[in-house]
Amino acid sequence: MTYIDLFAGAGGMSEGFVRNGFTPVAHIEADREACFTLKTRTAYYYLLQSKKSDVYFDYLKGKITRADLYAQVPANLLDQVMNVEISRWTLENLFESILHSVKRIGVSQVDAIVGGPPCQPFSIIGRGALNNNKTRERRANLYRFFAEFLIAFKPKIFVFENVPGLLSAKNGRVFRKIQASVESAGYHMEIRTLDAHDFGVLQQRRRLILIGWPKKTDLQYPSFGEKANGYLVNQLFSDLPTLEPSEDGSGKGYASIPTAYLVHKGLRRTGDVLTQHVTRPHNERDREIYGLTIEAWLNERRRLKYTDLPVRLKTRKNETAFLDRFKVVAGDITYSHTLLAHIAKDGHYYIHPSLKQLRSLSVREAARIQSFPDNYYFEGWRTSAFRQIGNAVPPLMAETIASEIKRMLL
Repeated sequence: MTYIDLFAGAGGMSEGFVRNGFTPVAHIEADREACFTLKTRTAYYYLLQSKKSDVYFDYLKGKITRADLYAQVPANLLDQVMNVEISRWTLENLFESILHSVKRIGVSQVDAIVGGPPCQPFSIIGRGALNNNKTRERRANLYRFFAEFLIAFKPKIFVFENVPGLLSAKNGRVFRKIQASVESAGYHMEIRTLDAHDFGVLQQRRRLILIGWPKKTDLQYPSFGEKANGYLVNQLFSDLPTLEPSEDGSGKGYASIPTAYLVHKGLRRTGDVLTQHVTRPHNERDREIYGLTIEAWLNERRRLKYTDLPVRLKTRKNETAFLDRFKVVAGDITYSHTLLAHIAKDGHYYIHPSLKQLRSLSVREAARIQSFPDNYYFEGWRTSAFRQIGNAVPPLMAETIASEIKRMLL
C-alpha cells in the first residue's frame, strides 16, 4: 500500500501510515527544516529495517553528522522528501517526480493521498490578519491543489486534515469550494470533528478529518470509537530530568524508568536516547508569573488571568484581550490544552506544572504531548522544532486513522 503526503510538515500523519505498513511515494513540504526532519525519520525506518539502528542512535548521540547518517540511506528514499511549495508553477514537476517514484517502487497506482494544507489561516485567531496579508491569503488558498492531486493520481482513498474553523472560514465558502473540487475530481467525502484525546493522546485537540473515496466505491466513514484514557499528563514528564531555563538536559539521560503511559503508547522504548530536552530562556519577572500561575492551579484549580497579576508584574495596558496568555499545562488531569505552533514564539501558554522549575515546556516535553516518540528527532533550531511540533498531527491519532484506512483498502 502506497501513499503521498501533501503539506507533510514534520511527518505526524505519515508516521501513522508507516506504522501500518504503508510505503511513502512522496512527502511534499515547503519548510526546509521540516524536510530534514522527514529525511531523518526516513533514515530511522530504513536503518531499523536493515538492523542497523545503532547508526541512527549514534547520530542522536552526536557521534556522527547528519551527512554521515544520510550516506547510509539509498538516495532515492531521501529524494522522496520534496522541499517544494505546492503552487500552479510547481505542479507539473511535482507530478513528474511522483510518477518517477511510483515506477521505481513498482506499483500501478497510489493507494492513498493524505495531508492538511496550512491551517493557521482557518483558525479563529488566524483570520484576523488574513485580508491584510498576501502571504496568509496565498497559504489559505493552498487547499485548492488537493483536488489536483486526486485527479492526477486517482487514489483509492484520501484523508484531509485541518482545524474545525475551516467549516466557517469566509462564511463557509472555503469548505464549499473544497467540497465542490473533490466532487468534480470524482470523489465522495464525509467529514467528522475528532478529538486527539479519544485516540490516546494526552491533549485535547479537535481536528477536522475529511475522508473521501471514488464515487462508485461502496465505502463508509470509519467508526473510530472513543478510547478510555485514565493516564495523567504528569506521566509524560516524570522520567525527565529537571531543568532551568536555557538548559539542555539531554546529556543527563533519563531520570527514572518510563511510566506506564510511555511504555503502553510506545513513546519511550528500550535503547532510546534522550534528545532535545532543551528549554528557552526566561526573565525573572516571567518566572514569578509562572509560579503564581502554577499555584493558582494546584491550590485552587483556577486558571490565572492577566488581570489577577500584581501591578508590578504587568507590562501591557490592554487588560481586555488575551487574559489567559499565561497558562500552565495541568499535570494532574488526563489532557493538556491544545498545543499550537505559537509555542515557537513564547512559552507563556505552555508552562511546566512543576513549582521547582518555573519554566515553559522543553522541546521533548512538547513532542510527548503531541505523542511523538522519543526516537523522533526534529531538525533545525529550537524555534523550528517547536513550530514543527505545534503544527503536527499527533502520531497516535494518525496511527488509528491509518489502521482504519488499511482495513477499508484490504
